[in-house]
Amino acid sequence: LPRMQSSGSKPCPCPSFKLREVASMYFTMIAVFLVILVVALQGSAPRGSDFPYKVPLDPQGLLELSWNVSYPKEVVHFQLLIRDLRFGLLFGMSDRGEFENADLAVLWSDGHNSYFGDAWSDAQGQLHMDSQQDYQLLGARRAPEGLYLLFRRAFSTCDPKDYLIEDGTVHLIYGILEKPVHSVQAINVSALHRGLQRVQLLKPNITVPELPSDVKTMEITAPNVVIPSQETTYWCYMTELPDDFPKHHIIMYEPVITAGNEALVHHMEVFQCTAEFDSFPHYNGPCDSKMKPDRLNYCRHVLAAWAMGAQAFYYPKEAGLAFGGPGSSRYLRLEIHYHNPLVFKGRHDSSGIRLYYTATLRRYDAGIMELGLVYTPVMAIPPGEDAFILRGYCTDKCTRLALPAAGIRIFASQLHTHLAGRKVVTVLSRDGRERQVVNADGHYSPHFQEIRMLKEIVAVFPGDELITTCTYNTEDRSRATVGGFGILEEMCVNYVHYYPQTQLELCKSAVDPGYLHRYFNLVNRFNDEEVCTCPQVSVPQQFFSVPWNAFNRDVLKSLYGFAPISMHCNKSSAIRFP
Repeated sequence: LPRMQSSGSKPCPCPSFKLREVASMYFTMIAVFLVILVVALQGSAPRGSDFPYKVPLDPQGLLELSWNVSYPKEVVHFQLLIRDLRFGLLFGMSDRGEFENADLAVLWSDGHNSYFGDAWSDAQGQLHMDSQQDYQLLGARRAPEGLYLLFRRAFSTCDPKDYLIEDGTVHLIYGILEKPVHSVQAINVSALHRGLQRVQLLKPNITVPELPSDVKTMEITAPNVVIPSQETTYWCYMTELPDDFPKHHIIMYEPVITAGNEALVHHMEVFQCTAEFDSFPHYNGPCDSKMKPDRLNYCRHVLAAWAMGAQAFYYPKEAGLAFGGPGSSRYLRLEIHYHNPLVFKGRHDSSGIRLYYTATLRRYDAGIMELGLVYTPVMAIPPGEDAFILRGYCTDKCTRLALPAAGIRIFASQLHTHLAGRKVVTVLSRDGRERQVVNADGHYSPHFQEIRMLKEIVAVFPGDELITTCTYNTEDRSRATVGGFGILEEMCVNYVHYYPQTQLELCKSAVDPGYLHRYFNLVNRFNDEEVCTCPQVSVPQQFFSVPWNAFNRDVLKSLYGFAPISMHCNKSSAIRFP
């Protein structure tokens, strides 16, 4: 294999775009079109330990991506396994998984020779060779299982056509070339077999704590279920801990995926049921079935959560998640999201989560706290909005009341909205100034929610504020979207995992309902169309009847920005701190 020349990644600050275009045109001409002689190559597969993160890209498992991250060099190394190479492949990144305005690495063949290059697509999806080549080919080799393609990409390239790799969700896209093409420009993106996969590319570089000698494991897995032959299924399975199971600490968990189903198991969660009920019915079936007992809705306390592409989850050495013992329910609910777009039939699955736990309790119990907005219809998003912002507050008064003098330590976070959510960020504020980002996802997707270990532990002290901001897109909706539990209603939540556990389980806010009532009165006065603000009409109905002109939108935004808030500073069972 001849070594591929590359212009390399440019350090910032960059020269002007025109100068850079001229300077790199020479590299484009000599580097991009060098032939990659891969078909005849033989070789062993690269070591898996070199690429610790792995995810299938397509539902059939023909494309498998592995990668590693170098924070000192700010570079991601990719290894792409192509099991059935035809005439090439597109791989890249875009804002939300679209093939327009995408940043792409392209491997293509004209039927005689193969080529590799860095390309981009415009707003119409037309491909163009990039004048700055930032996907750098490192090698290609044949192995019995397929072709391995190795390349690298800097986090930031200073190229306006390139995607900025940052913390949070990254939408990876792929397309398979079924016919030879003579140039990148000749590729018709709309005619490709293509798809997307969501991952967290920039995994935190965390030292894994050593497991104690008395560690035990427990597998919470589906009982050989037949995956329904439909695109989306949420499967629920009830199980229980042994009788008189004493208190233990969960210190780690990892996925257990049935071989062959790696591309179908999208995400999984294990919930513990409330201790209010002595027993829960057994159930094994779709979560949305009318046959599912209502009592299963009381199994909502998250013990473990995994999403495709995630690795094992470790608790800090000082803390563990308590389960078992007095005041703890024996009943657990496993929920698995199967994503089966090719509608495979007859696939059996016994996937789930393996818990690692110990009877030697660590110094602290870990806790989970809800931050953000209360589930209430008073927080609403008008229709037709491309980036509407709502904020939820955990105020200084609440943290002063509820947190110990030494504070708490947040080590992990799970962001959550429903279908309109596009961005979520939580910041820590102290003495009126933002001090630290707790967790941020600028490309958030409601279809990819995982508990993420933070790169660094965040200390929160009495008097601190935690502000959670959610950005929504309702361009495809014709009426207001209100807050609530329904999938077409909205949420804005950050479940933070912390230690030591306190009584504070929920620290959230919403706009003062009295000020919202004033808003509806104002809309009545300034609009011809009648908005019924009678007490007997629900808040959602009032929002649905608002004529959404520019004035009503702007006033609602202003109201959410300045109106007093109703604060929920809650212990368990919704009991508020005084």
